[in-house]
Formats: sequence, structure tokens, C-alpha cells
Amino acid sequence: MIHVENLSKTFSLNARQRKEMGTTATSVTAVDNLSFDCKPGRVSALLGPNGAGKTTTLRMLSTIFTPTSGKIEIDGIDAIKNPEEARRRIGFLTGSAGLYARLTPNELITYFGKLYGIEDAVIQSRKEKLFGLLDMHDFQNKRIGKLSTGMKQKVSICRTMIHDPQVVIFDEPTSGLDVITAENIIQLINDCKNQGKTVIFSSHIMSEVDLLCDDISIIYNGKLLFNDTMEAFRSQMQAPNLTAEFIRIVNASKTTAQ
Repeated sequence: MIHVENLSKTFSLNARQRKEMGTTATSVTAVDNLSFDCKPGRVSALLGPNGAGKTTTLRMLSTIFTPTSGKIEIDGIDAIKNPEEARRRIGFLTGSAGLYARLTPNELITYFGKLYGIEDAVIQSRKEKLFGLLDMHDFQNKRIGKLSTGMKQKVSICRTMIHDPQVVIFDEPTSGLDVITAENIIQLINDCKNQGKTVIFSSHIMSEVDLLCDDISIIYNGKLLFNDTMEAFRSQMQAPNLTAEFIRIVNASKTTAQ
């Protein structure tokens, strides 16, 4: 379960940043008073154009960023007061792999399993399951620095899932990947849902949203424009498809703001 209440994040701007942005403001609000819930056994999509605040939101949920204000609960834990405890319940997959190039997938996943305090036998069992799901056995003992982008993403997925988190956060998990690797990730998301985990992900690929999601939230300029079930989203659509409706909602917000 993820519970978000009145969540905001403001970043200070230095002189160089103000010059680059063409503003005299000393700060910028990336996320502005968001409230939503993500429930176990359901997949939630967080959608918005580039710069809308999606990644900042997901990084706050994963405890990488501390909110300026608001409340985050992860699996019943106050993630702001107890970030380390919340982190044990979270798997966070981002496009920035940050993998150790000199290690093999086998070594890296074992290392992270030990960091989480998992017993060796459990680590081995989970590795076998994940390596099988992601078709990783052929390169599990090759150095990560020699792997392709898709292979590295698979290693990142294993690192995300090795501690069997109850809450899984994916930030554009299939961006730039080949069809087979993207399909592996979609299968993993479905597996997480079937296991009763709470899943939230951001994506620009509407076919994935259509295929996977039970609930949908749309943000623009850090503000929440829509937050409901996918069924409710479809029932109120004024455009002929999901992509067109998403664009309509964002453009309507721009018009209202003018």
C-alpha cells in the first residue's frame, strides 16, 4: 500500500540555474500538493509529459528525495520519519542503472541480497527464479561492464526484486529497451500484481498503460489532473483513444492556467 497526502517538493535555484531557466525566482516547485493511494494487487500508472514531476514523485516515494511537505506511507510505515524501514519494503527501478561494472550479475545480486540481510539459501533461490524469468543464465557470470543495455536493465530488475519487496516502483522501466526485454518487464509487473504487491510505474508508452494498469494518475506542472481507476478514465473519455485523451486533459489544464 502507498498512501500519499498533500505531497510537495520545492527545489532552491542558484544563480546559474536561474539564468538557464530565464527566471528571477529563487525556487521551483516540482511537485505541488499531490494526494493519491496505490493499493495491493493493483498496478497504478503515474503519467505526465516531460518535466511534469513524475520522477521527483517516485524518488520521494522511494525515499531518495525528502518531501518539502506532505505525508508518505509505505506498507503502513511513515516513509519520512522512518525511511530506512520503508526502504526495506520498496523495490525501485530507474533508468539510471548505477551498476558495478567489474562485478558479474551473480556477484552483484548476491551482494545486494546480503545487504538486505537475506540468508544465502534464500538469495540463491530468488536468483534462480529471477534469472529464469529474465533469461539471464547465459550471462550471469560475465562482467556487467561488458553487457548490453538490455542485459544491464535485467540486472537492475534483479537488484530491485531480490529482497521480495511489497511495494515496487518503476520509473519508465521499458524506455529504450528491445521488445523482448520490455516484455520481460511487463511479465514481471504482472507477476508482482498477482502476488498481491503494490505497483506504481511511470511510462510514455500508452499501450503498456492500457495493458497493465488498474488505476491512473495524471500530473502536469506538479499538480494532479486526474486520479481514478482505469475503468473510470475510459468511461469519461472525450477523445477516441488513451493517448488522445491524455493529451486533451493536459492541454485543458494549460488552457485553464492561462
